[in-house]
Amino acid sequence: MYINGILWVLLASLIIYILYAIRGPAIWDRLLAMSVISTKIIIIIIFFATINDVSYLLDFAIIYALFGFIGTIFIALFLSERSSRKKE
Repeated sequence: MYINGILWVLLASLIIYILYAIRGPAIWDRLLAMSVISTKIIIIIIFFATINDVSYLLDFAIIYALFGFIGTIFIALFLSERSSRKKE
């Protein structure tokens, strides 16, 4: 009973951040929203793995977290270099 409520709250917040990533006022806000979306997906994977007692999904969550972190860093570096080139 509580499990369904928790999943619905996570999915609702995920949809809110997807809309924020699409309509964000600045590119940095969109990057932050994508990072939060990645975190929410990791939480959903861990929650699903814990409920169904499927331990291999935890490995996928760790790999997804690593790729999400590295992707966020690369996009931030790219945007930082692009904005510094515009100033010159």
